[in-house]
Amino acid sequence: MSLHRRISDRPDSLTIFFPVYNDERTIERITLKAIDVASSLTDEYEIIIVNDGSPDRSGELADRLAAEHESVRAVHHDTNLGYGAAVRRGLAESSNAWICFTDGDDEYDLHDLKKLWRLREHYRLIITFRFVRRYSGTRVIISQIYNRLLRRLFRTGYRDISTGLRLVHKPVVDRLNLTATSPFIGAEITIKTMLMGYPVGEVGIQTFPREFGSGSATSIKNILLTVRDMLRTHRRIFSEDYGLPESGERAAER
Repeated sequence: MSLHRRISDRPDSLTIFFPVYNDERTIERITLKAIDVASSLTDEYEIIIVNDGSPDRSGELADRLAAEHESVRAVHHDTNLGYGAAVRRGLAESSNAWICFTDGDDEYDLHDLKKLWRLREHYRLIITFRFVRRYSGTRVIISQIYNRLLRRLFRTGYRDISTGLRLVHKPVVDRLNLTATSPFIGAEITIKTMLMGYPVGEVGIQTFPREFGSGSATSIKNILLTVRDMLRTHRRIFSEDYGLPESGERAAER
Protein backbone atom coordinates (compact mmCIF):
# COMPACT_ATOMS: atom_id res chain seq x y z
CA MET A 1 0.00 0.00 0.00
CA SER A 2 1.40 3.40 -0.97
CA LEU A 3 1.13 5.18 2.38
CA HIS A 4 3.80 7.80 1.70
CA ARG A 5 2.87 9.26 -1.66
CA ARG A 6 3.97 12.82 -2.41
CA ILE A 7 1.08 15.17 -1.70
CA SER A 8 0.56 17.90 -4.29
CA ASP A 9 1.16 21.46 -3.10
CA ARG A 10 -1.54 22.70 -5.45
CA PRO A 11 -4.58 23.77 -3.35
CA ASP A 12 -6.90 22.97 -6.27
CA SER A 13 -5.50 19.49 -6.98
CA LEU A 14 -8.07 16.70 -6.94
CA THR A 15 -8.25 12.94 -6.55
CA ILE A 16 -11.42 11.05 -7.41
CA PHE A 17 -11.54 7.44 -6.36
CA PHE A 18 -14.17 4.73 -6.13
CA PRO A 19 -14.16 1.13 -4.87
CA VAL A 20 -15.46 -1.54 -7.24
CA TYR A 21 -16.96 -4.92 -6.40
CA ASN A 22 -19.10 -6.67 -9.02
CA ASP A 23 -19.20 -3.40 -10.97
CA GLU A 24 -17.87 -4.56 -14.34
CA ARG A 25 -20.89 -3.07 -16.15
CA THR A 26 -20.44 0.43 -14.72
CA ILE A 27 -16.69 0.79 -14.13
CA GLU A 28 -15.86 2.24 -17.54
CA ARG A 29 -18.80 4.66 -17.46
CA ILE A 30 -17.93 6.05 -14.06
CA THR A 31 -14.21 6.27 -14.91
CA LEU A 32 -14.89 8.34 -18.02
CA LYS A 33 -17.34 10.49 -16.07
CA ALA A 34 -14.69 11.04 -13.37
CA ILE A 35 -12.14 12.15 -15.97
CA ASP A 36 -14.66 14.52 -17.54
CA VAL A 37 -15.70 16.08 -14.22
CA ALA A 38 -12.18 16.33 -12.77
CA SER A 39 -10.75 17.93 -15.92
CA SER A 40 -13.52 20.55 -15.83
CA LEU A 41 -12.51 21.56 -12.29
CA THR A 42 -8.72 21.51 -12.32
CA ASP A 43 -5.77 20.57 -14.51
CA GLU A 44 -4.09 18.58 -11.73
CA TYR A 45 -6.10 15.48 -10.97
CA GLU A 46 -5.95 11.71 -10.73
CA ILE A 47 -8.55 8.94 -10.84
CA ILE A 48 -8.05 5.86 -8.67
CA ILE A 49 -10.01 2.63 -9.04
CA VAL A 50 -9.88 0.43 -5.95
CA ASN A 51 -10.64 -3.17 -6.88
CA ASP A 52 -11.74 -4.75 -3.61
CA GLY A 53 -11.06 -8.35 -4.65
CA SER A 54 -13.98 -8.32 -7.08
CA PRO A 55 -14.80 -11.80 -8.46
CA ASP A 56 -15.98 -10.41 -11.82
CA ARG A 57 -13.94 -8.58 -14.51
CA SER A 58 -13.75 -5.30 -12.57
CA GLY A 59 -10.03 -5.73 -11.82
CA GLU A 60 -9.20 -6.56 -15.43
CA LEU A 61 -11.18 -3.58 -16.70
CA ALA A 62 -9.56 -1.30 -14.12
CA ASP A 63 -6.11 -2.24 -15.42
CA ARG A 64 -7.22 -1.65 -19.01
CA LEU A 65 -8.61 1.79 -18.17
CA ALA A 66 -5.38 2.68 -16.35
CA ALA A 67 -3.38 1.65 -19.42
CA GLU A 68 -5.60 3.74 -21.71
CA HIS A 69 -5.74 6.91 -19.59
CA GLU A 70 -2.68 8.56 -18.07
CA SER A 71 -4.68 10.07 -15.21
CA VAL A 72 -6.11 6.71 -14.07
CA ARG A 73 -4.52 4.28 -11.62
CA ALA A 74 -5.80 0.92 -10.47
CA VAL A 75 -5.02 -0.66 -7.10
CA HIS A 76 -6.10 -4.14 -6.09
CA HIS A 77 -6.94 -6.16 -3.01
CA ASP A 78 -6.23 -9.84 -3.46
CA THR A 79 -9.36 -10.67 -1.47
CA ASN A 80 -12.51 -8.77 -0.56
CA LEU A 81 -11.68 -6.69 2.52
CA GLY A 82 -14.92 -4.72 2.75
CA TYR A 83 -16.17 -1.31 1.67
CA GLY A 84 -14.56 0.56 4.55
CA ALA A 85 -11.18 -1.03 3.89
CA ALA A 86 -11.46 -0.12 0.20
CA VAL A 87 -12.26 3.51 1.09
CA ARG A 88 -9.32 3.65 3.47
CA ARG A 89 -7.07 2.28 0.72
CA GLY A 90 -8.30 4.95 -1.68
CA LEU A 91 -7.68 7.69 0.87
CA ALA A 92 -4.16 6.39 1.55
CA GLU A 93 -3.36 6.22 -2.17
CA SER A 94 -4.59 9.75 -2.90
CA SER A 95 -1.92 12.30 -3.80
CA ASN A 96 -3.88 15.53 -4.06
CA ALA A 97 -5.15 18.24 -1.74
CA TRP A 98 -8.82 17.36 -2.18
CA ILE A 99 -10.31 13.89 -2.37
CA CYS A 100 -13.71 12.96 -3.73
CA PHE A 101 -14.94 9.42 -3.36
CA THR A 102 -18.07 7.74 -4.55
CA ASP A 103 -19.36 4.24 -5.31
CA GLY A 104 -18.54 2.16 -8.36
CA ASP A 105 -22.15 1.35 -9.23
CA ASP A 106 -22.93 4.86 -10.57
CA GLU A 107 -25.82 5.47 -8.13
CA TYR A 108 -24.40 8.92 -7.47
CA ASP A 109 -23.93 11.32 -10.37
CA LEU A 110 -20.34 12.56 -10.25
CA HIS A 111 -21.41 15.80 -11.90
CA ASP A 112 -22.78 16.72 -8.45
CA LEU A 113 -19.15 17.05 -7.37
CA LYS A 114 -19.26 20.50 -8.98
CA LYS A 115 -21.66 21.62 -6.23
CA LEU A 116 -19.29 20.36 -3.54
CA TRP A 117 -16.23 21.86 -5.23
CA ARG A 118 -17.70 25.37 -5.00
CA LEU A 119 -17.82 25.05 -1.20
CA ARG A 120 -14.28 23.87 -0.55
CA GLU A 121 -13.09 27.27 0.73
CA HIS A 122 -15.72 27.13 3.47
CA TYR A 123 -15.53 23.51 4.65
CA ARG A 124 -12.90 20.81 5.14
CA LEU A 125 -15.44 18.03 4.55
CA ILE A 126 -18.55 18.27 2.39
CA ILE A 127 -21.07 15.43 2.57
CA THR A 128 -24.32 14.95 0.70
CA PHE A 129 -27.87 14.10 1.68
CA ARG A 130 -30.42 12.44 -0.58
CA PHE A 131 -33.50 14.62 -0.93
CA VAL A 132 -34.81 12.28 -3.64
CA ARG A 133 -34.21 8.54 -3.21
CA ARG A 134 -34.94 6.42 -6.25
CA TYR A 135 -34.75 2.94 -4.78
CA SER A 136 -36.72 0.43 -2.76
CA GLY A 137 -38.86 1.35 0.23
CA THR A 138 -37.03 -1.19 2.41
CA ARG A 139 -33.70 0.47 1.76
CA VAL A 140 -35.17 3.91 2.50
CA ILE A 141 -36.50 2.66 5.86
CA ILE A 142 -33.14 1.08 6.77
CA SER A 143 -31.36 4.34 5.88
CA GLN A 144 -33.77 6.43 7.98
CA ILE A 145 -33.38 4.16 11.01
CA TYR A 146 -29.60 4.15 10.63
CA ASN A 147 -29.34 7.94 10.42
CA ARG A 148 -31.64 8.47 13.41
CA LEU A 149 -29.58 6.02 15.44
CA LEU A 150 -26.33 7.75 14.51
CA ARG A 151 -27.72 11.18 15.36
CA ARG A 152 -28.72 9.92 18.81
CA LEU A 153 -25.60 7.90 19.56
CA PHE A 154 -23.05 10.47 18.38
CA ARG A 155 -25.04 13.67 19.09
CA THR A 156 -24.90 14.97 15.55
CA GLY A 157 -27.47 16.72 13.36
CA TYR A 158 -26.46 15.35 9.96
CA ARG A 159 -29.32 14.31 7.72
CA ASP A 160 -27.66 11.52 5.74
CA ILE A 161 -24.25 10.86 7.22
CA SER A 162 -23.13 7.93 5.04
CA THR A 163 -24.14 9.02 1.54
CA GLY A 164 -21.59 7.75 -0.97
CA LEU A 165 -20.47 11.05 -2.50
CA ARG A 166 -18.26 13.40 -0.53
CA LEU A 167 -15.30 15.75 -0.79
CA VAL A 168 -12.66 15.93 1.93
CA HIS A 169 -9.39 17.81 2.46
CA LYS A 170 -6.42 15.45 2.47
CA PRO A 171 -4.72 17.01 5.56
CA VAL A 172 -7.89 16.31 7.54
CA VAL A 173 -8.03 12.67 6.43
CA ASP A 174 -4.45 12.15 7.55
CA ARG A 175 -5.42 13.05 11.13
CA LEU A 176 -8.55 10.93 11.52
CA ASN A 177 -7.15 7.49 12.45
CA LEU A 178 -9.90 5.60 10.65
CA THR A 179 -10.57 1.98 11.58
CA ALA A 180 -13.89 0.87 10.00
CA THR A 181 -13.88 -1.85 7.35
CA SER A 182 -17.65 -1.76 6.84
CA PRO A 183 -19.99 0.86 5.26
CA PHE A 184 -19.77 2.69 8.62
CA ILE A 185 -16.63 4.34 7.20
CA GLY A 186 -18.66 7.31 5.87
CA ALA A 187 -20.12 8.03 9.30
CA GLU A 188 -16.74 7.55 10.96
CA ILE A 189 -15.14 10.14 8.68
CA THR A 190 -17.90 12.67 9.34
CA ILE A 191 -18.10 12.17 13.12
CA LYS A 192 -14.34 12.32 13.67
CA THR A 193 -13.98 15.37 11.41
CA MET A 194 -16.71 17.12 13.41
CA LEU A 195 -15.11 16.22 16.77
CA MET A 196 -11.76 17.59 15.63
CA GLY A 197 -13.43 20.95 15.06
CA TYR A 198 -13.31 21.09 11.27
CA PRO A 199 -16.35 22.61 9.53
CA VAL A 200 -18.56 20.07 7.76
CA GLY A 201 -20.97 21.13 5.00
CA GLU A 202 -24.00 19.37 3.53
CA VAL A 203 -25.30 19.48 -0.06
CA GLY A 204 -28.57 17.97 -1.31
CA ILE A 205 -28.47 15.55 -4.24
CA GLN A 206 -30.61 12.98 -6.00
CA THR A 207 -29.58 9.34 -6.30
CA PHE A 208 -30.39 6.77 -8.93
CA PRO A 209 -31.07 3.03 -8.67
CA ARG A 210 -28.45 0.52 -9.72
CA GLU A 211 -28.97 -0.63 -13.28
CA PHE A 212 -27.27 -3.98 -12.70
CA GLY A 213 -27.37 -6.37 -9.78
CA SER A 214 -28.06 -5.25 -6.24
CA GLY A 215 -26.06 -3.30 -3.70
CA SER A 216 -24.50 -5.08 -0.73
CA ALA A 217 -24.58 -2.26 1.85
CA THR A 218 -27.91 -3.46 3.26
CA SER A 219 -27.05 -7.18 3.28
CA ILE A 220 -27.30 -8.89 6.66
CA LYS A 221 -23.52 -9.34 6.71
CA ASN A 222 -22.81 -5.66 6.09
CA ILE A 223 -25.47 -4.53 8.56
CA LEU A 224 -23.83 -6.65 11.27
CA LEU A 225 -20.36 -5.40 10.37
CA THR A 226 -21.63 -1.81 10.39
CA VAL A 227 -23.16 -2.27 13.84
CA ARG A 228 -19.87 -3.74 15.09
CA ASP A 229 -17.85 -0.77 13.78
CA MET A 230 -20.46 1.71 15.05
CA LEU A 231 -20.36 0.34 18.61
CA ARG A 232 -16.57 0.07 18.59
CA THR A 233 -16.25 3.69 17.46
CA HIS A 234 -18.82 4.84 20.02
CA ARG A 235 -16.87 3.18 22.84
CA ARG A 236 -13.66 4.80 21.66
CA ILE A 237 -15.06 8.29 21.18
CA PHE A 238 -16.87 8.37 24.52
CA SER A 239 -13.93 6.97 26.46
CA GLU A 240 -12.08 9.11 28.99
CA ASP A 241 -8.95 9.54 26.88
CA TYR A 242 -10.44 10.52 23.49
CA GLY A 243 -9.92 14.06 22.23
CA LEU A 244 -7.99 15.31 25.24
CA PRO A 245 -6.39 18.79 25.06
CA GLU A 246 -2.93 18.97 23.50
CA SER A 247 -1.43 18.91 27.01
CA GLY A 248 -2.77 15.36 27.28
CA GLU A 249 -4.15 16.17 30.70
CA ARG A 250 -7.70 16.24 31.95
CA ALA A 251 -8.74 19.37 33.82
CA ALA A 252 -9.10 18.81 37.53
CA GLU A 253 -12.69 18.36 38.66
CA ARG A 254 -14.17 21.28 40.57
